[in-house]
Amino acid sequence: MQIFPPRPARLALAKDATLAYHRSPGSLPGVVFLGGFTSDMTGIKATTLERWCRERGRAFVRFDYSGHGASSGKFADGTIGGWAEEALAVLDRLTEGPQILVGSSMGAWLMLLATLARPERIAALLGLACAVDFTEYLLWERLDPRMRDRLRRERVITLPSPYGEPYVIAMNLIEEAAQHRLLDRPELPIHCPVRLIHGVADADVPWRVSLRIVEKLASPDTRLILVKDGEHTLSREQDLGLLTRTLDELLA
Repeated sequence: MQIFPPRPARLALAKDATLAYHRSPGSLPGVVFLGGFTSDMTGIKATTLERWCRERGRAFVRFDYSGHGASSGKFADGTIGGWAEEALAVLDRLTEGPQILVGSSMGAWLMLLATLARPERIAALLGLACAVDFTEYLLWERLDPRMRDRLRRERVITLPSPYGEPYVIAMNLIEEAAQHRLLDRPELPIHCPVRLIHGVADADVPWRVSLRIVEKLASPDTRLILVKDGEHTLSREQDLGLLTRTLDELLA
């Protein structure tokens, strides 16, 4: 007999938009996972954390941003600000009490934005391959002048991705993201415990991005954990073990 995974629940937003999510009840602080750019909540990090939390009776939520996975919307219509607002909607409407946000790549940028907006709700942060401001150095700066001109004209282009389907890059994404840059700020007034894990062998987001964030965070309880042979996805068995051990330490 074939066993199918449960269908995700739906969180209704404005204009008939919906976010797909899975939620497990349990003790607090709860854990909310924020995925990366083009990723969805069925990835190995999200499901590993869900299983880990369920085994320990810990509340957990994973979800898809609009235009990602099982949620509604077009990917090309997404923005950093819009996805950050969706993370806040999940935090406000699907959780209660203190929460630990776990953000992967772009999700680590969004977890910082969410914490700046709801500091009283966040017990701790755990970021993986923190891709703060990636729209600038990972997208815009990697385009040659010809591709930049094309993007300005056409507003949406596709780029090859080493992780599967081509990236769909919208000019609106890059323009809107400028409002949410964090690396240009002198300080980030975040005071909860923070752990950032970054692979030194990350070919997409330099590990020094996480170091710059550490330098700006107000919290004295901030640590950067470098994995010398770690790549961007941090999805190997040893990476997942480090993830859950670090989360366990934060919960302790």
